Amino acid sequence: MLKEDIDNFLTYLEKEKAFSSHTLRAYASDMSQFRVFMEERLNSHAIPAEKIDHYHIRSFLSSFHESRKKSSMGRKLASLRSFFRFLVKRGRLEQSPAELIFGPKQERPIPIFLPVDEVFALVESPQESTILGLRNRAILETLYSTGLRVGELTSLNRKDVDFGQDLVRVMGKGKKERIVPLGAKALSALKTYLDRVHELDRRKGGPMPNPPLFLNSQGGRLTPRSVARMTKRYGVLCGILKKVSPHSLRHTFATHLLDAGADLRAVQELLGHVSLSTTQKYTQVSMDKLMEVYDRCHPRR
Repeated sequence: MLKEDIDNFLTYLEKEKAFSSHTLRAYASDMSQFRVFMEERLNSHAIPAEKIDHYHIRSFLSSFHESRKKSSMGRKLASLRSFFRFLVKRGRLEQSPAELIFGPKQERPIPIFLPVDEVFALVESPQESTILGLRNRAILETLYSTGLRVGELTSLNRKDVDFGQDLVRVMGKGKKERIVPLGAKALSALKTYLDRVHELDRRKGGPMPNPPLFLNSQGGRLTPRSVARMTKRYGVLCGILKKVSPHSLRHTFATHLLDAGADLRAVQELLGHVSLSTTQKYTQVSMDKLMEVYDRCHPRR
């Protein structure tokens, strides 16, 4: 029945595909909405997957047409495609009804990024007279130096930073590890922050086992939400009009590398993107900048 199939699918995503908790919640929400829709549509709580066809899926997606963005509808279709492919692989279905549905054409928003002068002002804004100021400087420098996702940043432990080789080991999406270089400014900020942390550890009798890299004011692991609030606060203090977030620093990292001539596949590896097409959205930003320079400078523009 549909409910059992969905439960098995979500277990598969968690145990075998090692999806993150955030991604699992999104899939669970999409599949729950679809199950409720089908139960109301067929007036039954015992629906075999074999009874679902592409008309049902199209009707389900149409019910969100007025109130949801195209990206949200596209995600729901992607969830259903994954679910029915899972049932085909498990021998529950001969073919997937979702493969007959074409999703809405997706809008490709231009990533928000900061120009060099603004990002320099941002990372240099924390006061370094306190341990929290040192920590915040180290966080901002690390985000801009590595392009890490905020969840990847807060998951780092001290042992993940290799000061001898100037790199950090990152556990990305799908439990995939990658190695990312650390710039000199980020390394310096991390060393200064950790020197103060080690001093506090000695006073307390030593650190906890496998301690987190970035600590909150109580000595526990810093959360992604706290990093987002901190980043936004410094953006306001610097008078930056754009929305400043850990993700906008990730966009800034990628955009500045490409502007400087970095290879697209190298940037893909640094960001931890599975697909090159995900990284290609940054090329539009670089192309827009190139055209702006051309229009301003060419004598026969």
